[in-house]
Amino acid sequence: MLDEKLHALELIKEAMASGARKKKACETIGISIRAFQRWGQSCNKDCRKGALKKVPRKLSEAERQQVKDTACGQQYKDLNPYEIVALLAENGTYIASERTFYRILKADGLLHHRGNGKPAVRKPVPDELVATVPNQIWSWDITWLRTDVRGLFYYTYMIKDIWTKDIVGWEIHDREDDELAAAMFKRLQLKHNMKGIILRSDNGNPMKGATMLMTLYNLGVIPSYSRPGVSNDNPFIKALFKTLKYTAGYPGQFKDIEHARTWMANFVNWYNTEHRHSALGYVTPQQRRSGEYKEIFEKRNVTLAAARKRNPERWGKKQKVWGCVEQVYLNPGKNTKERLMKKIA
Repeated sequence: MLDEKLHALELIKEAMASGARKKKACETIGISIRAFQRWGQSCNKDCRKGALKKVPRKLSEAERQQVKDTACGQQYKDLNPYEIVALLAENGTYIASERTFYRILKADGLLHHRGNGKPAVRKPVPDELVATVPNQIWSWDITWLRTDVRGLFYYTYMIKDIWTKDIVGWEIHDREDDELAAAMFKRLQLKHNMKGIILRSDNGNPMKGATMLMTLYNLGVIPSYSRPGVSNDNPFIKALFKTLKYTAGYPGQFKDIEHARTWMANFVNWYNTEHRHSALGYVTPQQRRSGEYKEIFEKRNVTLAAARKRNPERWGKKQKVWGCVEQVYLNPGKNTKERLMKKIA
């Protein structure tokens, strides 16, 4: 194909040198003037995708084999390419870059874990979960409470319903322990039917201890765990802890465990019954759980409609409507995130 292009260009140029017009010469060959110009500007190279090209920087087969022999040789077999390239440079030798070492070894199936430590394991993304009513998905964790003694802490065990946003259970102890956590969930059974509830937590010992796991199994609770080091897998309880420690009146330090429990009881009552939650359209978690929030939103929208009717010139085309989401997602997938962003926009 390249030879045919070169021959066509030579014929057209000869015709033009003899006095022929460029357009007529191109029509005789069977190409357009634009094709003739393009072929000339491409320096006679075939630029189509997949065409054979000469890459000046490409390593020869002998050089690629040298990279593999060096990396797999007795002297360097336990080192990574960064160490190999550094040691070779100290001895006055350069074969290829670190990235080239990795690329060649991977292409030939020679890139494997080296060393005595366990290879890194990529944790799969947890399944997308969605709550549409109360007591479908709970989120729980343990947070530290400072005392007036340096290095001494109390531990708040707290459980939150991600749909209603209310605190369904809490306790404060002087240590983290799976038996204390299991006892807390047993007591919760007296207030809630926990069978079938999905319980999201991190991977701490109180969450995955044998006593705790057996208790959840007996209660019919389905445990779900976040990936290690990924706080976004359990965001609802993390947000609650920030509200707790940044709320007005948080003492910062507690004198004793009774002080901590008294303050926390008042906070939980305020959070559930008085706190206007932004994710709930500024109704309280208790109003969300009872279903009263629908009537509240209806009253607000009636008020807005009346105000809009009195002064229509003060309102734009985009009208505000009070409400909140009825589907709360935990670990939403890519399609779900895009759909939610469109709703927000």
